[in-house]
Amino acid sequence: MEFSVFRKEELPKVEQRMVEWLDKTQDTKGTLYQAMKYSLAAGGKRIRPLLVLAVIKSLGGEVEKGYDTAAALEYVHTYSLIHDDLPAMDNDELRRGKPTSHIVYGEAVAILAGDALLTQAFEVITRSEISLEQKVALTVALAKSAGANGMVEGQVEDIEGESQSLSLEALKQVHDKKTGELIKFAVYAGSVLADAPEIVQQQLNQFAACYGLAFQIRDDILDVIGDAKELGKNIGQDEQHSKSTYPHLLTLEGGKTALEKELDEALAIISQIETEYRPENKIIDMNLLKDMVALLRIKDEQVNQ
Repeated sequence: MEFSVFRKEELPKVEQRMVEWLDKTQDTKGTLYQAMKYSLAAGGKRIRPLLVLAVIKSLGGEVEKGYDTAAALEYVHTYSLIHDDLPAMDNDELRRGKPTSHIVYGEAVAILAGDALLTQAFEVITRSEISLEQKVALTVALAKSAGANGMVEGQVEDIEGESQSLSLEALKQVHDKKTGELIKFAVYAGSVLADAPEIVQQQLNQFAACYGLAFQIRDDILDVIGDAKELGKNIGQDEQHSKSTYPHLLTLEGGKTALEKELDEALAIISQIETEYRPENKIIDMNLLKDMVALLRIKDEQVNQ
């Protein structure tokens, strides 16, 4: 199945689940609900929830088992964007082509909407219809990926790196935590829900590391040469905040080379899994993940001509 077809079929089911969980637990007329839903409904690429489902499908699992976890992950990702956009952090006024949460609802409500999305994500996973062992594994993994040893630590390191010239290794570490951790969780969650063996989970973690770094390198590049309308957010923000980026450290062409290197490594890993992993009564097909790797290659229409 091509990724475009898979996305068209499966993403609406995740987005429906996102709204259903919100409706179950919130006063739909209240300000908090409206602020949470505003940011969730802003759209975006939904790469993280789609990764959860694509991994399950690729490993021959039941995709519907991943809807709740995918929704929970998008809650966490959306919370992180709300907080990233705040005046105390990146001070952005545009996200996914719409005014950011604090512009619409004020800073205080935006902070609380983010808090509510983060905490509700764990409720969604623990109340989902998966095994107890899977609930425990995913709850622990998401807390680790999103928390003080993962995404949040990466955000702090990103702030502390402003107006400094980070080494390439230090920048890679920031990216691995700030962006890579939730991508690693997405891939791990898919492997858990597909009942993949530990060796495959380890290989997929390596894939996720390459994919997550490539995702951020691409973001660095598009912040320089991207089209704001196509991206749905302002460009030039990294330079404005004096952040170290791959184009800054390696030049624009060097950044593009680094992007291709990570994508090629990601492809090699999933091709190896496809060759070696042959479980009984399951069809292993990595074409969806290969398509998702191809999506990270920069296209002409994404560039400001």
